Amino acid sequence: MAEAHSAVAFSFSITHEGWDVNFDREVLNLVWLSGVRSWKKRFFRFMNNLKSGVYPASLGSLWLTIGIVTAIHFAGYKVPYDLVGKVTPYLSGSSILAHLAAAADLQRLDIWLIFVKLLSGWRKPMLYSFQGSLPRLPLPTVEDTMKRYLRSVRPLLDNENYTRMERLAKEFQNGIGVKLQRYLILKSWWSTNYVSDWWEEYVYLRGRSPLVINSNFYGIDAILMHPTTNQAARAASTIHFCLQYRRLIERQQLEPILLQGIIPLCSWQYERLFNTTRLPGIETDKIVHYQDSKHIVVHHRGRYFKVLIYYKNRILLPCEIEIQIQQILDDKSESAESEEKLAALTAGERKPWAEVRNEYFAKGINKASLDIIEKSAFIVVLDDFPYEYDPEHPEKLDNYGQILLHGKGYDRWFDKSFTLCIGSNGRIGFNAEHSWADAPVMGSLWEYVIASTMETGYKEDGHNKGTPEFIPPIPTRLQWDLSSECIECINRSNEVVQKLINDIELRIYVHNEYGKGFMKASAMSPDAYIQMALQLAYYRDAGKFNLTYEASMTRLFREGRTETVRPCTIESAAWVKAMEDKNATLDNKYRLLLAAGQQHQKSCQDAMCGKGIDRHLFCLYVVSKYLEVDSPFLKEVLSEPWRLSTSQTPHGQTSKLDLKKYPDCISAGGGFGPVADDGYGVSYIIAGEDVIFFHISSKRSSLVTDAARFARQIEKAFADMKKLLLERKKIQQHKNGST
Repeated sequence: MAEAHSAVAFSFSITHEGWDVNFDREVLNLVWLSGVRSWKKRFFRFMNNLKSGVYPASLGSLWLTIGIVTAIHFAGYKVPYDLVGKVTPYLSGSSILAHLAAAADLQRLDIWLIFVKLLSGWRKPMLYSFQGSLPRLPLPTVEDTMKRYLRSVRPLLDNENYTRMERLAKEFQNGIGVKLQRYLILKSWWSTNYVSDWWEEYVYLRGRSPLVINSNFYGIDAILMHPTTNQAARAASTIHFCLQYRRLIERQQLEPILLQGIIPLCSWQYERLFNTTRLPGIETDKIVHYQDSKHIVVHHRGRYFKVLIYYKNRILLPCEIEIQIQQILDDKSESAESEEKLAALTAGERKPWAEVRNEYFAKGINKASLDIIEKSAFIVVLDDFPYEYDPEHPEKLDNYGQILLHGKGYDRWFDKSFTLCIGSNGRIGFNAEHSWADAPVMGSLWEYVIASTMETGYKEDGHNKGTPEFIPPIPTRLQWDLSSECIECINRSNEVVQKLINDIELRIYVHNEYGKGFMKASAMSPDAYIQMALQLAYYRDAGKFNLTYEASMTRLFREGRTETVRPCTIESAAWVKAMEDKNATLDNKYRLLLAAGQQHQKSCQDAMCGKGIDRHLFCLYVVSKYLEVDSPFLKEVLSEPWRLSTSQTPHGQTSKLDLKKYPDCISAGGGFGPVADDGYGVSYIIAGEDVIFFHISSKRSSLVTDAARFARQIEKAFADMKKLLLERKKIQQHKNGST
């Protein structure tokens, strides 16, 4: 994921003035503040639950209720309205609860799942219904993390370097690691999640490099459908569906995601999807979320317009918003000097943007206009060129992705939680800031928008259905007073951004020879299959193995975000070498492939269940910096580059998207920039049974990477894997026939 870029470059220093300073107290203060933030969130969640209903309560409160009722019953106390008598039958020997209680030998997870299913059967759960019942992210032991880490780097190191790393790991485990772990144990007890707040601050908000390409990610339309070519109509309906989605979040009516219909995922990240912006700071940025916003900001030809989307106590209809969008498109006024490139400030380096904001946007008309942008629900960009897709011309899809990843560098407001991008031909996409949440949250919104588009449709002439009930408010043009010094700063930032854009290469490869259907039939999970293909492709491309990053979610736990899976394993390396060995037997290649796939699945399960490697090491490193303790082991581990950074884009997160009914609704996914200067960024989405989209990025300045070349290597790897599996199947069928 794009987060890997910041994770690699993560570094900060803390100094204390004076002589009488207790460094340990500084860490305790850090842990205290983390816990305070956590308890504040719990308080506001509790207040919200009182307003929205308290279903379902946590298991702790359920057992407490059972205990109180049972105690009152046997004590013989009289309770008004015979409440105990009404509750007791549900606790009798014939009840479900009694059967559950009798099954005391079941594992805690099994009991928890049964109760979640039992409770969810009573009433349709709300968005935050399961937050109170979600467990905390467990803290691994240092010993376990060292074992996993050493195993993960074995295929990357020769014997001499591996022995050296073993020594460093042992010294850390038996030395400073013991002290650092104590502080993490304390933090894991006190705060809701021992990783998330530090991850957000130190990996994202303290990063000083440009957001464009390095951090922000993008998402593409469902390219197999094109419901209307009318730009104003598509923009209006997309805006309306986004606002409907926001209302579902605000009312907690959005359905929470349940794995296999039972296991709930944390819904915390949805809170900041709308009305959110990232404000630049000299040393660190901050995320600001506004409780409400009744307007959006639309950008067109270098001009910014405030558009009211609430009127007479309701969301404007698509046909009403279309009138507003068309008014902006018909506006012939020109942008003011440097207004067109104003957003380059949000794309460039963070410290210069913070200085410019404090100097030139802290008062007057500039502050008023900037406030309107930052307090908007989201940003909409109306581009004056089409977003194109043509299977016969793959370069058009590549250009589509580049438009969404970075645009012109100055026509997206990269600080906002997300920016909707609308092509002149009615195709859409988005660019999203990464610090406030991870890609699956935007993916959920995107699925809702696409599904709603197909359900609602358009008139035959391409306009939105329905009749306006009134004339909507006219969009208001934002005004700026940009001095020559401010304009110079804008131009400098734009120069930085243009260098980044000119250096990026993006290739979107559509693999349609086969998909997850064939993979499952081969007794492998699709993700493991794809990751093995990427390992084979990378080895052929680079001639060696390298540290590989795959983002995995930890939303099984409260306020969970991501963990790193390391797909380059001992097993995957053995299989790749066998594939390149002309003397290796077919059966050996097949056996090694299955073993590699099984190990990858185990690594994914460990990461999802809080048994990963990298987040634990990251938090240990944070504590070491606050204690001002140097660790050669942590320093080396945290500086290792991820030359192959990968992420799977999930789909099917909402029941609203029925792919059987609308098979063309699947999005082409999205992507991000490369993490290392000499590496690849690869995002992929399994689009149905027979199609996989790969978004591959690299830097043109690198002498060792080439996105188009790597796409060809992926294609060849998939072909070779299919050939291997089919030949093995053919031999097995022949043996069975002979038998």
